[in-house]
Amino acid sequence: MARHGSRPLPQIQHSERRNALSDEEEQPAPEIRDVDRAASGGPRAGWAIGDRFSWEEIHQRLLASADEEISSSVREMFFSGFTAGFAIALTFVAYAVGRVQFPENRFLAALLYPIGFLYIILGRYQLFTENTLPPVKLVMTRLASLPLLLRLWGVVLIANIAGAALGAYILAHTHVLSPDAIKAGATFAQQGFETGRWWDAFFKAVFAGWLVAGVVWINVAARDTISRLVIVYIVFYMVAVADLFHVITAAADLFFFVFLQAPGPGLISLVHRFWLPVLLGNTVGGVMLFAFSAYAQTEQRRYPEVRILTLRELLFSMKGGRPFKTPRPRPPWKKGS
Repeated sequence: MARHGSRPLPQIQHSERRNALSDEEEQPAPEIRDVDRAASGGPRAGWAIGDRFSWEEIHQRLLASADEEISSSVREMFFSGFTAGFAIALTFVAYAVGRVQFPENRFLAALLYPIGFLYIILGRYQLFTENTLPPVKLVMTRLASLPLLLRLWGVVLIANIAGAALGAYILAHTHVLSPDAIKAGATFAQQGFETGRWWDAFFKAVFAGWLVAGVVWINVAARDTISRLVIVYIVFYMVAVADLFHVITAAADLFFFVFLQAPGPGLISLVHRFWLPVLLGNTVGGVMLFAFSAYAQTEQRRYPEVRILTLRELLFSMKGGRPFKTPRPRPPWKKGS
């Protein structure tokens, strides 16, 4: 009886196994998680790895940031740019004091040089080359017009120069700096003027522009403030240590030298031999080269939902498209208007 009663057991096990296999086959495939997105439509987390963005996702976040910048009013652009230009005075003070304390050691003298840029970039103020790269990508992907970009550049650059001039005037006519620091600060513009040929200052600015534009891209890829702080500090410390030139710090150096009425080259000579090549070098290195290299790796077909501008709109209109379907959120006081 025991032998006869043991025969059905294998059949029961086989039946249970068959039912388990059929259940597995009937289970639906796991759903693919969509990317978490901010109100602007830019991804808040990476699709493959939550805390790491792909190249395409960084590009989308950059476009979302660019749309916010290029759609600002002229008044907002100007006062943001003016504040940024004035904040460069902090960098001027820090570097002048550092040069006094460590006259023979450039590595130590530049320790506090990035402080003004930390205020500007982490505070999201408009500084030429830092916050003007993203709008270039909008134009290159035909989401905003060239006149709209030139408006942003012009307003921000003028505002930056005005803010830097005010900061330089205050430093030159007050006792914020010690006499030794004033002497050290007066040498900044003269050293730039004596760099050598016009092209020497230009190419120093090209490399500085490339470094600074990289800050924008990496900042968009970063997910926390500490990471962004470290990135900004390292890059701008490198700019100072390598004796590279940034257009707005160069403007502050130039104005300080002129307001101090120090003996040496005049305003026109400083602008032509020092500031102008720095402006062009930063623009070429930071905007053109970096933007073109980034755009070359981004295919337009990846954004089928985007309404791109026609060639006529791109060149002659003041239009700027939205990079994502999600509309820009409006402040409560503007709703219904």
